[in-house]
Amino acid sequence: MAQRKGCLIGCGVALVLGVGLAVAAVFGMGKVLDMADKTLLDPAVYAAVKTGDAESEVRAKLPSGESFVKSALKEGGPAEPEGSVCAWYVSSGDTRNGKETVLRFCFKDGKLAEKAEYPMR
Repeated sequence: MAQRKGCLIGCGVALVLGVGLAVAAVFGMGKVLDMADKTLLDPAVYAAVKTGDAESEVRAKLPSGESFVKSALKEGGPAEPEGSVCAWYVSSGDTRNGKETVLRFCFKDGKLAEKAEYPMR
């Protein structure tokens, strides 16, 4: 009887752990998909906008960019132009030398002041 009770407890613990891992996996996949939706940008969009374009027109073509990876995208890039507000994205195009490409747009006075492209660190 005691042996059977121990087996049931062990099976119950295994079931709870399995359900917990499944929930964690679903949550993790949700975060990855959320990041992709908010930070992936087609390189054609990057190429199509030019410095001097109106900020509102450029931002209308961009995803929100608000993601938990934003701070990682900032690393390794050129200095931000003084007084500007920048947004970072990951290129949805092919990787270069095995690294993702970061696409940065900096806005100042209602216009696109600078755009930069660099490998993610």
